Amino acid sequence: MKVERHVLLAARLGLCVAFVYSGLSKLVDFPAAIAEQVHFGLRPPALFAALTIGVQLGGSALVLFASGLWRAVGACALAAFTALATPVGHAFWTMQGMDRFHHLNSFLEHLGLIGGFVTIAVLALRERRE
Repeated sequence: MKVERHVLLAARLGLCVAFVYSGLSKLVDFPAAIAEQVHFGLRPPALFAALTIGVQLGGSALVLFASGLWRAVGACALAAFTALATPVGHAFWTMQGMDRFHHLNSFLEHLGLIGGFVTIAVLALRERRE
């Protein structure tokens, strides 16, 4: 059972590492975080940047360090964030050529992240019932 716990922690870390990195980089360079929101047409950009940082870091902290219901909440928050952000950041259907190819791949990879977070939520809720 101990090995399984470590494997699941490594899996959660693998799912969260990009969100932790992104959240920290936005926190360290908030003007760049605002510029990113402007680039994607999100208004008011400072609010969206702050919400993004909060979800990325808060959701990751819950997935990595909480258990039961709170871990499920963090996983669902990151799944929902990814589901909302992916079509905004990877609108492959508006592109052609290699841009379309790269953004389609990223879009599909993000669907995998959503699946991973949903799996973490289900496991966390199951753990809560046991």
